[in-house]
Amino acid sequence: MAVRRRHRPGILVLAGWLAVAPFGAGAWAQAGEAPEAPRAAEGREIDRVVAIIEGQVLTRSELEFETRVAFIERGAVQAAVAPLDDETLRGALELVIGQRLQVLSADRLEAFAAEQAEVEERLGRFRERFESEEAFQAFLARSGADVGQLSEVLERSVRAERILDSRIRLRAQVTEAEAKHYFQQHADEYPQGYEAVKGRLRDKLFQERYKALAAEELAQVRDSAQVRRVAPFAREARR
Repeated sequence: MAVRRRHRPGILVLAGWLAVAPFGAGAWAQAGEAPEAPRAAEGREIDRVVAIIEGQVLTRSELEFETRVAFIERGAVQAAVAPLDDETLRGALELVIGQRLQVLSADRLEAFAAEQAEVEERLGRFRERFESEEAFQAFLARSGADVGQLSEVLERSVRAERILDSRIRLRAQVTEAEAKHYFQQHADEYPQGYEAVKGRLRDKLFQERYKALAAEELAQVRDSAQVRRVAPFAREARR
């Protein structure tokens, strides 16, 4: 008997975040092509504050780094060097705000700690996205970060995914009756019959419901928190 694979929370949670906070540069991420990185400007711009999240400052360099990490985790390794426009950063900001608020809430309750082994596994998978260790280290150097900072970002992601998953997974479950009702409404799309596709239909409906619930949950978290968007492109995200 075939066993239905349980979806990894991280994949579905990220999908939920992206549903509510789409990345402006997602087209090149999906197409596998990136615009040419701009030449380095003379001198270096002083880091700017993008947002203040429950009293914690988020700088542009931090946002850019976490945006690139999110893209690379999805397989878009070209994000390691591609320029990030304001539209992309607007979408990524909502992802970062959601993650940080989830973790801050868990910290107050001393809950949902990430296992070190899980973080190391995530770090290992991230590293493997690059063609070589040299390319991985070059990404960190360009970002002004080290493995410790990357691990912190990945740990926050692991914890945020787990927190969100704990809140919505049960509500996202799909019953046999719901799957059958969907099939009856779309029977012409599945000529092989209900029994042959019911597992796939339940997976499809579960993922759709999960994404919608994730978007709702994260919107509520952001709306009830003290978040000040400082950068002009960040303020535009709420208009």
